[in-house]
Amino acid sequence: MSSLKTIIRLQKWKLDEKRRALAELQNLADRLQAEIERLKEEIAAERDTARGNVEYAFTYSNYIQAAMERGKRLTQSMGQVEAQIAVATDEMAEAFQELKRYELAEEERLKREKEKLKRKEANMLDETALVGFRRRQREESELET
Repeated sequence: MSSLKTIIRLQKWKLDEKRRALAELQNLADRLQAEIERLKEEIAAERDTARGNVEYAFTYSNYIQAAMERGKRLTQSMGQVEAQIAVATDEMAEAFQELKRYELAEEERLKREKEKLKRKEANMLDETALVGFRRRQREESELET
């Protein structure tokens, strides 16, 4: 039954791959979130600069349009990554459940094997005791005759 151990090893590898993929997606989501926050800070800084400088105020509207478009793209990307994270989380949960099924099957197989061995040992001990009992009975009957 080493095939079950091989399957368990394969399932562990698959689970690790799913975990790595999920971690990469979460890192991407973190980077996108940081980029969104940085853009918000940049917009606030540019707004303050435009308020303080009349000449810069004329170009601020072009900047804010480009920044808003960039923010929109970042938000859309974030939504896509969050959807991918949800799918990856589900896939990882399924891989984990499948691994657990195989591990439980292996555990049950080992338990049955252990019980079988215990029964075999008990039968051997019973047989040994029975042979000894018969031998003593024979010896006692020989002594009586």
